[in-house]
Amino acid sequence: MHTDFIELKGKKIEVEISGGNFHKGILIDSGLDVIVLYDGRTNSFLYIPFVHIQRLKEITIQEEDTFTTPPSEKPIETDSISFRKILTNAKGMFVQVYVTGNKSIHGYLTSIMNDYFVFHSPAYKSMFISMHHVKWLIPYPPNTTPYSLDNQNLPLKPVSTPLARSFEEQLKKLQNQLIIIDGGDNPEKIGLLQTVRNNKMTLVNANGEILFRNLEHIKTIQLP
Repeated sequence: MHTDFIELKGKKIEVEISGGNFHKGILIDSGLDVIVLYDGRTNSFLYIPFVHIQRLKEITIQEEDTFTTPPSEKPIETDSISFRKILTNAKGMFVQVYVTGNKSIHGYLTSIMNDYFVFHSPAYKSMFISMHHVKWLIPYPPNTTPYSLDNQNLPLKPVSTPLARSFEEQLKKLQNQLIIIDGGDNPEKIGLLQTVRNNKMTLVNANGEILFRNLEHIKTIQLP
């Protein structure tokens, strides 16, 4: 375990994450840029990048007494823990990924690139997700799948086109195509991608308005 939190290993803690999210659980492990939290109420492991953690504190048994004992094995094992290694070892596993809003994305990772990864969701199909915006990742328990779909309805579908190493370069490959940003939670996040340059994109929305967007704030991209 990374020595910053060595005294908290095995303790019950509360974690505050960007956006006003709170999680309580047992600290299982930590690295330079990620912690592993076991939530005994849902029997799930949360892999939380430290960049989004606002604060972390130990809580008493009286405040939280409904925890079950964590399993001896973590669902994602690594020889040394880091967020990139967690993503790499989770490739092909069914997971929940939380990036924004009030919903998680369910599916599996198919490719891990420099600063983004490719994610296949039964609901949203193939998505490009910026690593910088992942708040947490929760692996599904063994032998379970999103929406209880069987393998025939949930085949592994790696993206067929060549992938760029960086998020910006990948978006350049999508120029002149219709894209959906962050799940399309706003009409101005759906449009024709015109240009990508200097960490900015030009998007034409349904009304023909030209919008400029900062790539640093784009969390997910998908094709309709």
